[in-house]
Amino acid sequence: MGQDLPDSWQDTLAPVLATPEARKLGGFLRAEEAAGKAIYPPQGCRLRALELTPLDQVKVVILGQDPYHGPGQAMGLSFSVPDGVPHPPSLRNIFRELADDCGIPAPASGDLTAWARRGVLLLNNTLTVEAGNAGSHAGRGWDAITDACVAAVAAREQPAVFILWGSHAQKKASRIAELNEPTRHCVIRSPHPSPLSAHRGFFGSKPFSRANAFLEQVGLGPVDWQIA
Repeated sequence: MGQDLPDSWQDTLAPVLATPEARKLGGFLRAEEAAGKAIYPPQGCRLRALELTPLDQVKVVILGQDPYHGPGQAMGLSFSVPDGVPHPPSLRNIFRELADDCGIPAPASGDLTAWARRGVLLLNNTLTVEAGNAGSHAGRGWDAITDACVAAVAAREQPAVFILWGSHAQKKASRIAELNEPTRHCVIRSPHPSPLSAHRGFFGSKPFSRANAFLEQVGLGPVDWQIA
C-alpha cells in the first residue's frame, strides 16, 4: 500500500492485507504508477484516515465513495481537501448543512483533519483513484480492506455513529451485521451531499447534532465540529 499499517488497526487489517486479493491490489497500484499514471492521493496518504483516527478512538464514521480525482485535492480523508484548496461542491454542501444544523459558519479551510483527530473516521470505500477518472479503482480490492475497518468499528462494545450519505455508503454498511443492533449504534442515513442529490433530503437532515445527541446519551461526549 506504500505505507505502514497504523498500529491500532494492525489486528484488524493484517489478515486482510495478507490475502491474494490485497497483494493483487498492491501489484495493480505499482503497475499503474510505473506506467506513469498519476494516482491520488499520493503514497504516504492513502491510509491517513486510519493514522489520524485509531480504532479505539472512533466515535463517528463518515463513509465516502472514492478520493477526489483532481490535482491537489485528495488527502486520504473522505470529503476533505488540503488547506487552501477550493471546496468541492459536496464539501460546500456539508458545510452549509453544518451551519444550518449547529450554527457553525463555513470555515475557510476544507481540511477536516481536526474532525479526524476528534474521533471521526473519514473513510472512503476505495482509497485511491486515477487522476481525472472518478471511480477508476473501484473493484480493485479496496472494498475488502475498508469493509474490515467498518466491521471492526461495528464489532466493538463501544457505541458509534455511522453517518451514511447516499446509496453507496448505505449499501456498504448493510453488509455489516452489527449495524443492525439498534441498542448499541446510531445509524444516520440521508441522500448524498452532492449537488445532484443534496436537495432530496441531505439538507435538513441534521447529521451533526443527531450524532452528538446520541454520543451524549451513551456517555461518550459530543464531537466538536468546528474547524479552526
